[in-house]
Amino acid sequence: MNELESARNTISELDSKIAKLFEKRMEASAIVAEYKRTHGLNILDTSRENEVISKNIKNINDPVIKEYYVDFLKKTMELSRNYQARLNEGMRVAYCGVEGAYAHIASKNMFPQAKFIAYKSFEEAYKATENGECDVSVLPIENSYAGDVETVMDLIFRGSLYANQIFDLEIDHCLIANKGASLSSIKRVASHPQALAQCEEFIHLHSLEAQSFSNTALASKMVKDSGSLELGAIASEETARILDLEVLQRRINTSRTNTTRFVALSRALNKLDSSKRKMNEHFILVFTVKNEAGALAKTIDIIGSHGFNMRSLRSRPMKELLWNYYFFVEADGNLQTKEGETMLSELDKSCDRLKVVGSYLTK
Repeated sequence: MNELESARNTISELDSKIAKLFEKRMEASAIVAEYKRTHGLNILDTSRENEVISKNIKNINDPVIKEYYVDFLKKTMELSRNYQARLNEGMRVAYCGVEGAYAHIASKNMFPQAKFIAYKSFEEAYKATENGECDVSVLPIENSYAGDVETVMDLIFRGSLYANQIFDLEIDHCLIANKGASLSSIKRVASHPQALAQCEEFIHLHSLEAQSFSNTALASKMVKDSGSLELGAIASEETARILDLEVLQRRINTSRTNTTRFVALSRALNKLDSSKRKMNEHFILVFTVKNEAGALAKTIDIIGSHGFNMRSLRSRPMKELLWNYYFFVEADGNLQTKEGETMLSELDKSCDRLKVVGSYLTK
């Protein structure tokens, strides 16, 4: 065998190994794609790619070959991005409303590569993921001014989905109407009850009749279809643009720091990395306690005794049992730690019913 044949055989052997390694790398990229999809991260992470190049070129000694190796890494990562984008394009995200609704806006921020499917109610959007029609449901859970979205909290308590991400969307309510309308011509205003509550002062100031609707975007569509100059809607500016409606006044919400928290719900429970402790780790629990003195206090003490700080504790009536309540807790920390596992074990013995709703990171 001459030198040429020997070199070609070496290349063939290495190509075979590279093919197997490439396949493993792309399989790992699929896991990364799933993580990014769950957490609403962009496919392109420039800082991470620069870090990969900086770290790996140290393994190359020849300065000329090092230049080609940088190109090799860049091309490999480009292929990885393309593969991740292809995987994420098939993701189906359920939300309540129509295009332009705040839930639609939140969904696009959380899952920019996904396909968005609209449903008429929170329950329909929730069940779409529960029964496999969609991969994720994005639903509002709390507003900084109007409080909890109780229907969604009840769905979380009764249903089987897990919360893997929380996204805060700043709400800028607008009064929108058909072209030709003016603030003085509007007599009635339609919107979701939460939006109406958030704009209560504006509604009273202008002596408007409030009409509840299932969501802001559908209310806006009703205004559009009516053609009336006396009927307006409270919705986003994007909704006005999509429906070709006029924005009569912006930022009509009472609170100028009006934010709605949206939760991404999926069939799989997200587990945070327990090897790296972070300050932005959080979890959600729902539970019921025995109807006896000190039961709730005991449960709260268990959470605190393991070093977990409760951010909020809320109660909701159980519809199937009169004068019985379930409790919804958000706390700081990671349940995948030893302390977290011990706490859950103790809570399981103390509570009548306990559900880990999910773990998530805040930005």
